[in-house]
Amino acid sequence: MIAATGFEKRNVAVLGLGKSGLATVRALEAGGARVFAWDDAAEKRAEAAKEGFTLTDASGWDWKNFAALILSPGIPLTHPVPHAAVGKARAAGVEVIGDIELFQRAVKGTGAKIVAITGTNGKSTTTALIGHMVRRCGGDAQVGGNIGKAVLELDAPSATSIYVVEVSSYQIDLAPGLAPNIAVLLNITPDHIDRHGTVEHYAEVKARIFALQTEKDTAVIGIDEPRSTDICTRESARRMQKVVPISVGKALSRGVYALDGVLYDSTGTQTVKAGDLRVIKTLAGAHNWQNAAAAYAVGRALGYQRERIFAAFESFPGLAHRMEIVGEVDGVRFVNDSKATNADAASKALATYDNIYWIIGGKAKEGGIESLEPWFDRIRRAYLIGDAAKSFAETLKGKVEFIQCGTLDRAVEAATRDASADESDLKVVLLSPACASFDQFANFEERGDAFRAAVQERLASKGGAAA
Repeated sequence: MIAATGFEKRNVAVLGLGKSGLATVRALEAGGARVFAWDDAAEKRAEAAKEGFTLTDASGWDWKNFAALILSPGIPLTHPVPHAAVGKARAAGVEVIGDIELFQRAVKGTGAKIVAITGTNGKSTTTALIGHMVRRCGGDAQVGGNIGKAVLELDAPSATSIYVVEVSSYQIDLAPGLAPNIAVLLNITPDHIDRHGTVEHYAEVKARIFALQTEKDTAVIGIDEPRSTDICTRESARRMQKVVPISVGKALSRGVYALDGVLYDSTGTQTVKAGDLRVIKTLAGAHNWQNAAAAYAVGRALGYQRERIFAAFESFPGLAHRMEIVGEVDGVRFVNDSKATNADAASKALATYDNIYWIIGGKAKEGGIESLEPWFDRIRRAYLIGDAAKSFAETLKGKVEFIQCGTLDRAVEAATRDASADESDLKVVLLSPACASFDQFANFEERGDAFRAAVQERLASKGGAAA
């Protein structure tokens, strides 16, 4: 655990008692603060009480006696309207920050390095890949933030620590002092507008990840869409930190880029071929090539040799529920992409493979799957499950063969049977639901675990390889 220092014997309010909130309470208490904790949700308060946390109703807090309000990133800071506690804290001159800010203050001056990763898409895979690379290259990687462990639950800093931290726009908004040694912005597409008001403000918040970088630091920025390209141009013009553009599909005179799955390094005096990503199953698809380009740029900024970086990539197991290969037998590959809870996310998997036996459905999101039609010719058959089955059947009718399966287990059984009869070299049974899971499962993780278990049961009977 990282002790949150700077508030010894002072009153600090913590609002929001999810995973990061509870970790924040522990860290503040370890640093000597007097903590007043609350959550508006009764079930969260009950969970906190079971763990022995003392709760005090936020409606009775006397703000003139507080040094700070530590706000959960899930609670509105600005939009659609600030939480009432935010308004009261600001009126009393109390700073409003989050756990990432506490982390930054605790790590500053220890010699530890911070690698912070953000972006609309791909940040979790990129964070996991960088953490894996650092470990494989002999570094002390501490991976967390918006993925895995809450950031304050990571090991205390030392001069050799390398913190690889995924940060959301909500977390950046609550971290005015964030100053990563290496900052990564993968991409920006419209998202979380309800919490940021406009896409322009959303982009501006993302860009703050670079605001306090100095000439000793590195910014890695994707330039495959306009908003992050603008940020890259602006950061380059500041002439502060070293800026490394990354791209998939465009050759760069300066930066790191992938063309047809081959990664090139143009950060030195000449362009060199860094390696072939096409042979790495767990980094399949253009979106993963962008993730790899970013991770490679980070590795080079940390001083790792190209060969060691690619050796690490080759052993990367992938991230659970994100195009996770869970098994393969007789040319049939089983891919768990349960995290694809909307059409845009599912499009990444559909664009990666041919000969797809697609398991789809659940609780539908707005817009359905009409936007996925450009990839329908890759789908050999679809297997419909959950609440969305009827509406998705209407979209697929006359375009893609489909079977109404109802449940995930039946869909796996039918898709396995059909794919096994296909004589193509590679067939993919793909769970990429383009839906939320809440009609049949508690969350996308439970859905993905159920898919993995169903696949492994069938592989055991066939003598295939489970991942």
